[in-house]
Amino acid sequence: MKLIVQIPCFNEEAQLTKTVRDLPDSLPGIDTIEILIVNDGSTDRTEAVARELGLNVLSIPVNRGLAYAFTVGVEASLARGADIIVNTDADNQYRGDDIGALVEPILAGRADVVIGARPIGEIDSFSPLKKMLQRAGSWVVRRLSGTRVADASSGFRAMNREAALQTNVFSRYTYTLETIVQAAYRGLRVTSVPIRVNGVTRESRLVRSNRNYVWRTGSDLIRILVIYRPFRSFMLLAIALFAVATIVALRFLYYFMVTDEGSGHIQSLVLAEILYGLCGTLVAVAFIGDLMAINRRLLEELRLGARRAKFEIIGPGKKDP
Repeated sequence: MKLIVQIPCFNEEAQLTKTVRDLPDSLPGIDTIEILIVNDGSTDRTEAVARELGLNVLSIPVNRGLAYAFTVGVEASLARGADIIVNTDADNQYRGDDIGALVEPILAGRADVVIGARPIGEIDSFSPLKKMLQRAGSWVVRRLSGTRVADASSGFRAMNREAALQTNVFSRYTYTLETIVQAAYRGLRVTSVPIRVNGVTRESRLVRSNRNYVWRTGSDLIRILVIYRPFRSFMLLAIALFAVATIVALRFLYYFMVTDEGSGHIQSLVLAEILYGLCGTLVAVAFIGDLMAINRRLLEELRLGARRAKFEIIGPGKKDP
């Protein structure tokens, strides 16, 4: 059983050594532990530090962002024959000795994806507003995915080989939310375990401000909803518009038939016609989106087959060629 710990890095020379040294050398049920550094276009000595530590380094020429680095790391880990992939941050936010708890549900066969749940309420560096936003985001993801993940934005997570093969990240911002919804959508077992965190070593590069977090996360959640549940998303909006249009139309009919002020409320009739037209358009978009979702699922199955064939030579239990 081979475990690969992938660490996406961008200018992390100051914290990388501490992060790596906190990782376990061995775990029950794991034969080999390998560390893979994904250097996301760092301009400092991150790559040099990683090589001095004797680690495997995969360098991206220019900074492409966390989501891209995560995806590259998953692909490289699969190519290196990983049975389990653990992702952690390079800023030493997470406790390395919690990896055992993280992979235990996978080793026991109870889960395919495990998310480390931080003690949000106990993190002093999080403002009350940020704690509320973190909880709200996790609640939305639970509603979208049907899972019980306590901390959806946690980057400390583990996945087995099958889950890694089925991972497709479309977001350019972060992989955390999308991969949970996607895993649940594809019938993978997703769970979470409590983990601990270390003290803050630097400001977050992903969350610039609460306003930026709300905007980026909110737009990602809306996009995820449209991608994975297009029919429901557009039909609910169409039904809401239909209800508003009907109320406006009834208002016009009331004034037209009951009072003598009908001609003075022609604007209501025009507005109702516009809303009914938008409603019809959304219904059409819902059906088109549903057809596109079917095509996307077929393409994902083809891609999954291609990935399995691609990594067949380095499958679970096999050695690197």
